[in-house]
Amino acid sequence: MIRTRILKIHRCLPFLGPAIYLSSVVYFGAQIFVGWVFRPSFSLIHNTISDLGNTSYRVTPWLPHAMKLYSPRHTVMNGVFMYLGFTMIAGSLFIYQEFHEKSVAEKQSALAGFTLMALAGVGTFFVGIFPENAHHALHLVSASLAIGVGNLAILILGWTLDIPQRLKSFMRFWAPVSLIAGCLLAFHHNFGIGAGLMERIAAYPESIWLIIFGAYIGQPQLKGHKLMLRMMSFGTHRSATQ
Repeated sequence: MIRTRILKIHRCLPFLGPAIYLSSVVYFGAQIFVGWVFRPSFSLIHNTISDLGNTSYRVTPWLPHAMKLYSPRHTVMNGVFMYLGFTMIAGSLFIYQEFHEKSVAEKQSALAGFTLMALAGVGTFFVGIFPENAHHALHLVSASLAIGVGNLAILILGWTLDIPQRLKSFMRFWAPVSLIAGCLLAFHHNFGIGAGLMERIAAYPESIWLIIFGAYIGQPQLKGHKLMLRMMSFGTHRSATQ
């Protein structure tokens, strides 16, 4: 019953899934907005993305001089983490419908990939629920789920879906790179590039993929919508001149 309703919504609003994925761009804008007032000054190299969600001053022994970190706009960042998780869950749910009528193998691969992406969205949502300074262990589990499972999803989709070669290459290259970076970050091996930069190598490609894939899936839908509007406009014009 639920699946039938989702399919009906998708057929009525085919651009909904891609639009949800595309809206994840706010994740990058929020980091600039929140990082602007971060205390002390925010470093892309040393500070992790999660530092932006710190709800109180916290001593960080792994940073120079055991810096105290605080994010005055932590509510915004944690809210955006939760919204990003929502985009991954809801967007995957609707975009999967695009592959509903494909071959059995591609349909099954899409189901596996987008299910994993939705599961990664659950992890991302809980990253916002459990800030790293307040619930460190739960935050780490949630972040690992978000990055690890999400990149695994991209890797599966990159090797199985019938999509443009450039998009496949992006997915096949960056997914394993991000998985390796995530493992290195988990074991505190940053090779001199800083925990912040290592985390961004692990996390950013996944978020960028949401935007790129949303644009790819949504482009035909947008063209079809524009064509329909032109046809409606032409029909209205003809009726007015008769």
